[in-house]
Amino acid sequence: MKNESCGQKEEGANRIHKTLLVISGKGGVGKSSVAANLAVWLALQGQSAGLLDVDLHGPSVPKLLKMEECKLFQMEGAIRPAEYMPNLKVMSIGFMLDGPDTPVIWRGPAKHGFLEQCIRGVCWSDLDILVVDCPPGTGDEALSVAQMLEGSLCAVVVTTPQEISLLDVRKCLSFCRQLKIPVLGLIENMNGLICSHCGKKIDVFSRGGCQWLAEEFEIPILGGVPMDPELARTGDTGKPIVQFCPQHPTAQALAACFETILQKLKDEQPKPEGSKGMKFAIPTSNGRLCAHFGHCGQFSVVHVDPDSRQITKTETLTPPPHEPGVLPQWLAEMNVQTVIAGGMGQRAQSLFREKNIDVIVGAPDKEPRELVQLYVSGQLKCGQNVCDH
Repeated sequence: MKNESCGQKEEGANRIHKTLLVISGKGGVGKSSVAANLAVWLALQGQSAGLLDVDLHGPSVPKLLKMEECKLFQMEGAIRPAEYMPNLKVMSIGFMLDGPDTPVIWRGPAKHGFLEQCIRGVCWSDLDILVVDCPPGTGDEALSVAQMLEGSLCAVVVTTPQEISLLDVRKCLSFCRQLKIPVLGLIENMNGLICSHCGKKIDVFSRGGCQWLAEEFEIPILGGVPMDPELARTGDTGKPIVQFCPQHPTAQALAACFETILQKLKDEQPKPEGSKGMKFAIPTSNGRLCAHFGHCGQFSVVHVDPDSRQITKTETLTPPPHEPGVLPQWLAEMNVQTVIAGGMGQRAQSLFREKNIDVIVGAPDKEPRELVQLYVSGQLKCGQNVCDH
């Protein structure tokens, strides 16, 4: 991994509005193909998308997107993901391996550390949707990813019609239920075989099992995708079928599933809890933003109504003595969701993210209320992180 400097656009805190897990009960059901095509399709619809491949032992995304030769760059302790297209960023352990035959032989703690780096140490910047290609099953990696991911989290489950796959999907759905991850629905892959001679669909596996499962768990079926040689060919050549063959019936079947997913994501925009509203913390000195976060004399805590986006209240508070971890805990106890700062070191930023507090750095020297009003209206322009550590 190479080192490279970057401007503030890359340095700023990640703002991932929706995170979508693509999961399956077992391997070999086409989960990675669905995830890769979904991410590309979202980007083609104008969404700012990310694709995170956390299948450590079988990373398929570099092959599916013909990105095997991509290399990552490290910038001031953070990683810049590879770009498939201007509004689709991709991260996979496959970019870090010496070659396609190199295995990942890690125990649990090493996996956990790498997954944390992928999620919290990557410069995703501002994403509408992050698609996460999870490893099959409900083991350590899937649990770690689900617990680390911030923001609005939901899942799509990929299955195939045969009973052995549906048995494992039941465990997957129970996993989501126990972790309180909303499931948008099921995608039934390999839903019949398209004959290359006559074009008719042949039911290779038994039918009806997916419908029974959906009814039992009270979740919708998003659609079915046929077993199609063209889908396999486009995957092998690294040319996603929804991009390179959009008029193909299988591409349209996938697009129909993805349309439903996107609509569900738009319909289920999360709102902050009404009792808490939106709370921003700004370090201040003489009533304006203090450039050096840890040495400010006071904090302004600005309350914003989540519906009207109007400021309802501003408090000026004296922080506790500056020691590692004290300020994040103090602000978390007040339900602050976002810190706007002039400068902050990477370690301090990571401590805030552990408390589920977003950090915006490089903010201009302005009054706290003005900074917050600019932020909620999408007009806040940040410059360089001025931290001198």
